[in-house]
Amino acid sequence: MGLVCAMVLAPAFGASGSLERGRYLLAAAGCTACHTEPEGGEYLAGGRALNTPFGVFYAPNITPHPEHGLGRWSEATFVSALREGTGPNGHYFPVFPYTSYTRMRIEDARDLWTYLQSVPAISQPNRPHELPWYLVRSVAARVWKWSFFDRSDFEPDSTRSEEWNRGAYLVRALSHCGECHTPRTPWGSVRESLELSGNPIGPEGDPVPNLTPERTTGLGKWGTRDIVWYLETGGTPDGDYAGSLMAEVIDHGTSRLTSEDRQAIATYLKSLPPIVNPELKRDR
Repeated sequence: MGLVCAMVLAPAFGASGSLERGRYLLAAAGCTACHTEPEGGEYLAGGRALNTPFGVFYAPNITPHPEHGLGRWSEATFVSALREGTGPNGHYFPVFPYTSYTRMRIEDARDLWTYLQSVPAISQPNRPHELPWYLVRSVAARVWKWSFFDRSDFEPDSTRSEEWNRGAYLVRALSHCGECHTPRTPWGSVRESLELSGNPIGPEGDPVPNLTPERTTGLGKWGTRDIVWYLETGGTPDGDYAGSLMAEVIDHGTSRLTSEDRQAIATYLKSLPPIVNPELKRDR
């Protein structure tokens, strides 16, 4: 496992600790789509509304502004937020995908922090979430974490290739695909038996498609080249294009990855067992 681990966790872009590598990790982690309001919002200044069955969450300002952003945070605080779901004001709800970022290696979290310190500090106050009364206190998030949060590092599979392991790391940790593409229980935890099989109620209320190679609602009819092309351009094999939040994820995220990383994602997704999600409409 040591050799595979060394390869899959090696820097994917630039030297470790560089601003350019941090910029690349920001794209891989999908931060821009959530932390920048569409239609002209200030870069990473927050404010985007995420509608969920539990209320409306507003993404926070993650620029280095001392009052409204991360300007008073330390690197250790930032790493703890990503990997532990804990910040200066308490515990986070899983609308912030620390449940996937917990698998992010510490070096990647630190490089991401380095880049965030370099962006312009924007004086945009954070909007309070619109939640039911029983979720307004941090204790609710603490109870949720105690019940459902699986704190575990990413473990490469020594029986798989370097490319497969890189794809697994991107899908399951950095790019946190399962947070949107996996259905959730009534308590907001992901249903692990249906991982990546689609979600009838996504972050904006729309259904999110199946990423397993199931042929009716998933990627069973797609080749790896189709997936790579989609991640780069948003174009599907039938001539359609990605829309809604996924279009932003592609524009700000997957289209900015290296071709090797897009290929790694496609390789990993095509290797998954096909899963039929009974909650998705079988209309493809």
